[in-house]
Amino acid sequence: MEQEPLEPGSSVPAVREPDLTRLAEELVSAASDRGIALTGEDGLLTALTRQVLQSALEVEMSHHLGYDKHERAGRNGGNSRNGSTPKTVTTEIGKVTLEVPRDREGTFEPQIVPKHQRRLAGFDDAVISLYAKGMTTGDIAAHLEEVYDATVSRDLVSAVTAKVNEEMRVWQNRPLDSVYPVIIIDAIVMKVRSGTVANRPVYVAMGVNMDGYRDVLGMWVGPSGGEGAKQWMNLLTELRNRGILDVCIVCCDGLKGLPDAVGAIWPDAVVQTCVVHLVRNSLRYSSQKDWQAITKGLRAIYTAPTADDAALEFELFAEAWEERYPAMIKLWRSAWSEFTPFLAFPQEVRTMIYTTNAIESLNARFRAATRRRGHFPDEQSALKVLYLAARQRGTSSRGFDRNPGGRVNNWKSVLNVLLLTYGDRLTVN
Repeated sequence: MEQEPLEPGSSVPAVREPDLTRLAEELVSAASDRGIALTGEDGLLTALTRQVLQSALEVEMSHHLGYDKHERAGRNGGNSRNGSTPKTVTTEIGKVTLEVPRDREGTFEPQIVPKHQRRLAGFDDAVISLYAKGMTTGDIAAHLEEVYDATVSRDLVSAVTAKVNEEMRVWQNRPLDSVYPVIIIDAIVMKVRSGTVANRPVYVAMGVNMDGYRDVLGMWVGPSGGEGAKQWMNLLTELRNRGILDVCIVCCDGLKGLPDAVGAIWPDAVVQTCVVHLVRNSLRYSSQKDWQAITKGLRAIYTAPTADDAALEFELFAEAWEERYPAMIKLWRSAWSEFTPFLAFPQEVRTMIYTTNAIESLNARFRAATRRRGHFPDEQSALKVLYLAARQRGTSSRGFDRNPGGRVNNWKSVLNVLLLTYGDRLTVN
């Protein structure tokens, strides 16, 4: 008989890792030879899942009683097995019927399939993942029935996703760091019912912490009238009450009333308008045939080495275009004080703060998650979908992590510049 190899320098046999790939191939081959389907009520995966869960329940009972099934040690030893109770649980591969063992004293509390639980955690996680990716409750119910042959009602899907509400409430009220070098704020519009269906802005705040990691700080549904100073004051006050004492730079997309609110909550913070949005809005005021020339002129402004150089480039730009597109030039003049702050920094910092693209990427994920839903019955439902979308991790086609909480590129260089600029303000943490 072949013996297990020994551990180097030991008389103890080495522990072999199971060859799961070979085992899976053998099982699939055996199932094929016997005409057994892989999925479905009588399929191989269902049978394996049932057997694993059933074996786990028996092991739990043996541990609870202190002896294995049919062992002599259990005879006349007090508590003992007392039959079983059938129970059907919904798993990721469909419904599985188990025989849950009982003990005479009724003290057995199974952990693998707890009492009163009719769904395994993996099933709930699968439902929540589908919900976060934009599928409606009806879509999910139909998907589960088609793929796993599991009949699941829309009410059950709603009940599963409703468990997220408490988790979201804790997340929305969690304490935050005392200082953030950068906070990015943006708003998206969603249809939410409040009596009638109306377009409602949803404000999203993302912070970059001292370790360079992005973190979604919070999300809020605003009134149908759009952004305003009062709304921004409420939002920023909440962030301050959750611990944020100071912010160095607040990046935004020219949101009405936000600069004044930032000045009231964090007086030393600098407001930086998103240059990409500024350029994009400029093109709305101009004819498409002039876009190439306009973007070339604007690029000379926002890539200037200093604010003074940018001002000179802007005067040349205005001289060329103001007569034809006065609204475009007015847009730049009114946004100039919020446009120029990033020009005081080297390229590494400019790249991080001159655009809200980090949060725009998150907004794209939000839109994908909400596109199929039309409108939401209330604010809570809207925020729940956005929260689930924000916490979902993904990978791009080139293998890059698409998690919103990713780290800023070249963060060490950026942090050194910020420390030289803001000094003690960044050491409060």
